[in-house]
Amino acid sequence: MTAPLAPRPPAAVLWDMDGTLVDTEPYWMVAEHELVGSFGGTWTHDDGLLLVGLGLWNSAAILQSRGVDMDPDGIVHWLTDRVQTLLDERGVPWRPGARELLQDLRERGVRTALVTMSVRRMAEQIVSHIPFDAFDVIVSGDEVERPKPDPEPYRRAAALLEIEPHEAVAIEDSLVGLASAVDSGAVTIGVPHIVPLPESDEHTLWPTLEGRTAEDVFAVAAARAAVR
Repeated sequence: MTAPLAPRPPAAVLWDMDGTLVDTEPYWMVAEHELVGSFGGTWTHDDGLLLVGLGLWNSAAILQSRGVDMDPDGIVHWLTDRVQTLLDERGVPWRPGARELLQDLRERGVRTALVTMSVRRMAEQIVSHIPFDAFDVIVSGDEVERPKPDPEPYRRAAALLEIEPHEAVAIEDSLVGLASAVDSGAVTIGVPHIVPLPESDEHTLWPTLEGRTAEDVFAVAAARAAVR
């Protein structure tokens, strides 16, 4: 009997960063709490959940509405500086299984992109802590006109890789990011972290990346291709 053919790899795997590759959301919440507090306001955990996955300039508008008397660029740079300081002081908190899956994909020759709404300098700081050549391209929040949940970031990553979005698999942890990836046309895997993600025929849900391999990603891409 002939053995079944192994699933073909996708043209690329597109990774979200905050909450998917690294567990930096608590650092962002610390920074937001400190910034709002410095202007005499209060900022709760539930407030922080409102910003999970949002573009930083969208987040800045919400922080302004809570009394932060700074221009949007100033807010973005202040928050980024604070989170980068926390990364230096406390280290990079990797999400379970993320680096291992990323390395497995790279060893299998799969092209990858980092698609983050953080600014490029922070993305490069995170990438510098990965002990192998992790990404072919980076798309950051300061390089797109329309941030997540708009599909532009994922479409830009596909364009830089010279592929069509539907040829790629995207991995996301937030509602905003999931919408961006799905609407771009990418095969999308949701891995919920701080906020729950809904069941849907439009994406695949994994409870964690721990124990997942490149073959698992290939299988999701093949299954989605079979029903297109």
